[in-house]
Amino acid sequence: MRLHILGICGTFMGGVAALARELGHAVEGSDANVYPPMSTQLEALGIDLMSGYAAEHLQAGPGREPPDLIVVGNAMSRGNPAVEYMLEQGLRYISGPQWLGENVLAGREVLAVAGTHGKTTTTSLLAHLLESAGLAPGFLVGGVPGNFGVSARLGQGGPFVIEADEYDTAFFDKRSKFVHYRPRIAILNNLEYDHADIFPDVAAIQRQFHHLVRTVPGNGRLIVNATDARLAEVLAMGCWTPVETFGIGCGDWSATLLEADGSAFTVHRDGRLIGAVHWTLLGNHSVMNALAALAAAAAAGADPQALLPAFATFESVKRRMELVGEVAGVRVYDDFAHHPTAIATTLAGLRAKVGKARIVVALEPRSNSMRQGAHAEALAPSLADADAVVFLHRVELPWDAGHVIAELEGRGNTAPTVDALLEMLRRQVLAGDQVIFMSNGGFEAAPRRFVDSLQGD
Repeated sequence: MRLHILGICGTFMGGVAALARELGHAVEGSDANVYPPMSTQLEALGIDLMSGYAAEHLQAGPGREPPDLIVVGNAMSRGNPAVEYMLEQGLRYISGPQWLGENVLAGREVLAVAGTHGKTTTTSLLAHLLESAGLAPGFLVGGVPGNFGVSARLGQGGPFVIEADEYDTAFFDKRSKFVHYRPRIAILNNLEYDHADIFPDVAAIQRQFHHLVRTVPGNGRLIVNATDARLAEVLAMGCWTPVETFGIGCGDWSATLLEADGSAFTVHRDGRLIGAVHWTLLGNHSVMNALAALAAAAAAGADPQALLPAFATFESVKRRMELVGEVAGVRVYDDFAHHPTAIATTLAGLRAKVGKARIVVALEPRSNSMRQGAHAEALAPSLADADAVVFLHRVELPWDAGHVIAELEGRGNTAPTVDALLEMLRRQVLAGDQVIFMSNGGFEAAPRRFVDSLQGD
């Protein structure tokens, strides 16, 4: 079958494309901008990429047949030329999550990782643990896991690990993506208000999470954050599946920190010591991700004690506190931050590691919720562990970040462009500083450009 994927360079849709190609389909796709790393990964698979959403991309051409099926990404909307042509011509179409559910996940033991934070890292870690157990899992991750080098693969027919996003499915299907996945094992990592562009309040997100809970069978397992009150409220709506909880110092799966920065901890199950974990990740949030992944792997039949050494070989996902470079004693990180809680926990983990060293944050408010100002009141408190902050305040940002900067009490500045932000950073960084670029977008390659500028100096 010939598939055309609209929005193919997004991490999710790019993963769908890779899986379809692995299944033997002829795959092509288009995106507003064809860009790496996904474009590089897809071109290496022999997938034809087209820039823009022209109707012509869905028509027959010299040496090219029209697609048998169009897989529509959730970035597509009415008014898009390709979407309008597709509808007017009565072409067959389907959403990415539905295609995945019907063509890849059906008949597999699906392990879904849901939550406001930590989905990509936990999904990657769970796939790594199952791989180390010899289960050769399939997976689809919203990033590129360091241990695998690709965002998706079919695996060998056993478990399939998927990042289960609560964002909506498509312009014609406003349910959350994860309702299409039908997992036997589901991780509920945490739940906070996010995606202000589609959810009016946290209760609306909770309803979607409960839709996921309804799809997990009675012989499956729910792995749930023991300390999250909003998840407890979700389960109180009705639960038909055995639940195992996890937490630091609490839950069925509990951790005790051996190092304050989260780089070492012990794991207990039902009060019985399993063993110790030593790894390179930092922060309490990383410890929580580890517990969730370990519990899910155990639910899939792996021996949790035998899995502990695999944590030491886990390579995190790109752009999750990724060290871009170190120049003249200045360490520069790239981090996929999109929510105040994620910012606060990441900085707390780094603070525990570096002690009194200066932490300098360059922050781009890029997610839909950030751009709309939904998290504005929580931003300054989330930056408590930063010694200096440069906030990218583009002219098109629809809210004034002045009150955020004021609350930072002399620790914050704004810059209207990335160039101005980089120049401001260059003037203030000192040897020994930890510089973190935080954005869930490309940030105009600012982390790498900053390292290059330091090397030039």
